[in-house]
Amino acid sequence: MEDRWRALAILTAARTSLGFQFQSVAAASPQLVGELGLSYADLGTLIGLYFLPGLFIALPAGALGRRFGDSRVALAGLLLMAAGAVLGSMAGGFAGLAAGRLLSGIGAVLLSVPLSKMVTDWFAGREIVLAMAIFMNSFPIGIGLAVLVLGGLAGAAGWPAVIASGAGLALAALMLLLLAYRPHSNERAGSAAAGSWRIPRLDVALVCIAGALWGILNGAFAIMVGFAPSYLGAAGLGPAEIGLLTGAATWLVVASAQAGGMLAQRWGRPGPLLTVAALGWTACLLALATRTGPPALAMIGSGLVMGLPVGVIMALPSQALRPEDRALGMGVFFLWLYAGHAGLPPLAGWVQDRAGSPAAPLWLAAALVLSLLPLFQVFRWGVAVRQRAAG
Repeated sequence: MEDRWRALAILTAARTSLGFQFQSVAAASPQLVGELGLSYADLGTLIGLYFLPGLFIALPAGALGRRFGDSRVALAGLLLMAAGAVLGSMAGGFAGLAAGRLLSGIGAVLLSVPLSKMVTDWFAGREIVLAMAIFMNSFPIGIGLAVLVLGGLAGAAGWPAVIASGAGLALAALMLLLLAYRPHSNERAGSAAAGSWRIPRLDVALVCIAGALWGILNGAFAIMVGFAPSYLGAAGLGPAEIGLLTGAATWLVVASAQAGGMLAQRWGRPGPLLTVAALGWTACLLALATRTGPPALAMIGSGLVMGLPVGVIMALPSQALRPEDRALGMGVFFLWLYAGHAGLPPLAGWVQDRAGSPAAPLWLAAALVLSLLPLFQVFRWGVAVRQRAAG
């Protein structure tokens, strides 16, 4: 196996620990409600706390990677993830669980930002769209793994074992990185060049546009899976049907992300792929909002097209940043992701309250998805300006 593909396999495997740990609270939710007396609002807060640190830690995580080296920061992140899981498993109530969840969330950011930069180092100018599609699928795969095993663990050993299991996978990922991963040469170069912190303004603007694309894509997906169930319930579907459709759409995103990476790599035309995906997903959301056709068809269609541009968007920072700026630049990029996760679903809830219609969040999600197209064109124009200036 060539070095870059070996590195990708290791980094992807390590990142599955994020999805696994994220899902642990949901897997233990019946016991947390029954034994600790948590409310469903408490559960929602615990789930959201995993992403909250990203708003404050993403940029420092990139800076730390540039100063100390990406691998060291990633290993520190895994240690914090493990510590947070252990702390949460010993909690006697909401406060202890929240403290552990926040600590794990900080570690997750310190892992996710440098790992993404490390993949970019290995594949910049090569098969980066395909590599990023594979790499980003690690999160839903980790969630799927947790769904398979944590329900049984909760029944056999209780909720503390479920929360603590996140520590086990984080430590396994830590050992994998320590024993099997060989750093890319740009990791050492970035650390050596840490005395210079200035990134050209055009490059900052470009990576912000790329980050906005990524934040909007993920925020729109969060709106769809978060608000579609209540909309489908109002349309007369039962809980079992709603759960099946939402789960099917989520797993189809995993498949479509991989398909999108392969198509972009084979055809070498990421722009048309993103256009088809954005228009197709917008059409599915509008069909769902207007009840044009069966809701199942709109949900499944959304899953089939939503993942197609994942690798395309994740590859954009490699076009916007110099190698020595990638560590800090990826922190800027991920800041927009966490802003989308944290800001867009509440906006959708506000829109629904104001409009008084369960379809309103779906209309908002459709508008957000459609906005990907002009943003992508602005990014491509900026890259062309950057190339002319360099050339």
